[in-house]
Amino acid sequence: MFCPSCKRLMRPDRAAGVWRCTSCGTEVPLGKGVEVRHTAAHEQRTVGVVETKHVPLPKAAETCPKCGNGEAYWVLRQTRGSDEPETRIFECTKCGHKWREYS
Repeated sequence: MFCPSCKRLMRPDRAAGVWRCTSCGTEVPLGKGVEVRHTAAHEQRTVGVVETKHVPLPKAAETCPKCGNGEAYWVLRQTRGSDEPETRIFECTKCGHKWREYS
């Protein structure tokens, strides 16, 4: 998460339950609705957080080994050395099970 004040990277402080900016001291609570507290200026404002699960991945006609569904999302990842072929990772569109196919 980036600091809304100085735009630098914030670090999570799980013990305090906040995101903390090490540069300006801004604290943002962990969670959905976010309230921003500026420790230096002592002002408060509310910032909305949008969470989406929409993933525009390509689909393939692959059979899920867990539920038998005939369609899955797929993505290519370089999991081994650069001189080795890519690994194709599938995710079932019905149950969300993930599996790999090595080339």
